[in-house]
Amino acid sequence: MADAVTLSLAEVHALALRVLQAHGVSVLQAEAIATLITAAERDECTSHGLFRLPGYVRSVRSGKVTPDALPVVRELAPAVIQVDGKNGFAPLALQMGQAPLISKARQYGIAVLAVTQIYHFAALWPEVEALAEQGLVALACTQAMSYVAPAGGQTPLYGTNPLAFGWPREGRPPLVFDQASSASARGEIQLHLRDGHPLPAGWAIDTAGRPTTDPAAALAGAQLPFGGYKGAALALMIELLAGALIGEVFSFEASARDNHDGGPPIGGECIIAIDPVRCVEHANRQRQLAHAETLFQAILAQDGTRLPSDRRYAARQQTPHTGIHVPQQFYEELQRLA
Repeated sequence: MADAVTLSLAEVHALALRVLQAHGVSVLQAEAIATLITAAERDECTSHGLFRLPGYVRSVRSGKVTPDALPVVRELAPAVIQVDGKNGFAPLALQMGQAPLISKARQYGIAVLAVTQIYHFAALWPEVEALAEQGLVALACTQAMSYVAPAGGQTPLYGTNPLAFGWPREGRPPLVFDQASSASARGEIQLHLRDGHPLPAGWAIDTAGRPTTDPAAALAGAQLPFGGYKGAALALMIELLAGALIGEVFSFEASARDNHDGGPPIGGECIIAIDPVRCVEHANRQRQLAHAETLFQAILAQDGTRLPSDRRYAARQQTPHTGIHVPQQFYEELQRLA
């Protein structure tokens, strides 16, 4: 990449820590965020890597987020765990909820983690991948701010509302997908704007409701759900799961409360973990996983196919050796923030 700085993953982590701690983010909060940012860069998910750091900083500077928040874990029911993020960023709260969620899922066969009062600015695949690595099947979803018009509408109402899924595999990384219910993630449009690239058709409409490929017009207008009413229905479901179900705000309510500092919105995340061996009589984990592999093999038998997360896992093998590449101008901005 021309006019780019190459960083090792260790340098990414150190830079993220320096930036966050320079602005008063506690060691625990900063370490959790830096670990997540480094994982995103490692897997070449750049829209959720260092690109997010200025937004984290803006949220602290504006006073919106509590930078030294210490989340509180509670048991709401035998198989329901709540982590109150105490107005802090999401990564630390998610880390603190992981172990009790795993324990409850193994004990009862299925368990729910409700993470509330958090500012979520990252992908969801790290949560479900971590659970699948422990042998669990996992689903996670979160709302955002009003970015996406409902099917047939022109005014933003839903968030990009991602849904992530993880399935364990024997002797290899889990099968994982993490996708927005909108045609694109918000960060992808912001990256197109930063880099001066037009958007693919079908991603967004402008303020007059006309289709647009201009990133600036898209950010001022509305994003579109993928597949029309199908993506919109998933967005609606996620509003209910990550909003009403766990006692959190809807995306339009998060927008109404936001101070427009460019950082993440207040909200929640709902995670469901399932122990597969508790879902069949005379459970045999190896048989269950082997059965799933027959499906994966049937998919890959067709030319041009791949499994979700294969691209990320391939990048994960390369970036420890090649490093990651950051545009020079953006790297200089991060140095100023640090």
